[in-house]
Amino acid sequence: MNVTIALDAMGGDHGVPVVVSAALHILKSHSNLRLILVGDHEVISDELRKHKADVGEHLVIKHASQKVEMDDLPSMALRNKKDSSMRVAINLVKDGTAHACVSAGNTGALMATGRFVLKTLPGIDRPAIVTALPTMTGHTHVLDLGANINSESEHLMQFAVMGSVLVSAIDNIESPTVGLLNIGEEEIKGSESIKEAGQLIQQSDLNYVGFVEGDDIYKGKCDVVVCDGFVGNVALKTSEGLARMITQFMKEEFTRNIFTKILAVAALPILRAFKRRIDPDRYNGASFVGLQGIVVKSHGGSGDRGFANAIKVAIKEVDFNVPQKINKQLQSMLVERRVS
Repeated sequence: MNVTIALDAMGGDHGVPVVVSAALHILKSHSNLRLILVGDHEVISDELRKHKADVGEHLVIKHASQKVEMDDLPSMALRNKKDSSMRVAINLVKDGTAHACVSAGNTGALMATGRFVLKTLPGIDRPAIVTALPTMTGHTHVLDLGANINSESEHLMQFAVMGSVLVSAIDNIESPTVGLLNIGEEEIKGSESIKEAGQLIQQSDLNYVGFVEGDDIYKGKCDVVVCDGFVGNVALKTSEGLARMITQFMKEEFTRNIFTKILAVAALPILRAFKRRIDPDRYNGASFVGLQGIVVKSHGGSGDRGFANAIKVAIKEVDFNVPQKINKQLQSMLVERRVS
């Protein structure tokens, strides 16, 4: 299957240089891929010339006269920047020119624009943000990571369905295990919405393992961890900060004196392996699930390796028709609930 991905070339902290570099890199290993670089035509063309590259069958430029800034309000981006690279890229998904959109731009604006242009799937009240996190056993997917706060039990149930379908598709797991993030594993723990969500998921045909606690995320206790967006975002940012702190502490200790520097040289292979395992670029690419189209968010500060990985996430979702499978699973469950 030939896949076309629209890239918001102007978004993120680094913009065009990172997006162009990532695009050229990934095209080397994906012969059936076509990328549309959306943004200022002149700026993109200049960057391509720096790489001694040009447009062609697999790489084209779509001009957009505006750019969504990282501090723009989502409402302002929707009203006043209808020709932004972000909006144009999502429009290409809407009209069928592209199968998916990848952007490192303003998260709030990207979600608002995606929801406005593409709409949500039938039966989905709120889209969610999901990404993979490293664990002791591999990785797990966590949602929601900030699109929604104060989620009700029905919303958490929908998150569970969307997360399960996504992981089943991209990780090739027939029946992913699903856990609900809580302050304890006992049924009496948590808010009323959490307890009600647990009952709803338990009654579904999902592979539900019950409540999980924060430390269970990194133990790899389940394939999908479901939570409210406020909780998920705090957990994600705390994890990122902890990883940076540990890395900094290790660097300080290994450079403390001549003896620790010698030890650092001896431990270099281990340190490099450790860095690879927690490398955020390796897990870059958060999916906006629940939309009638595929939108993937790259971290705003990621480099070309991270952005390329976000493109790979989008390719997988296209290959496995994730929105259609989420819709099919959800509609089947709604029918079962009406019958029962």
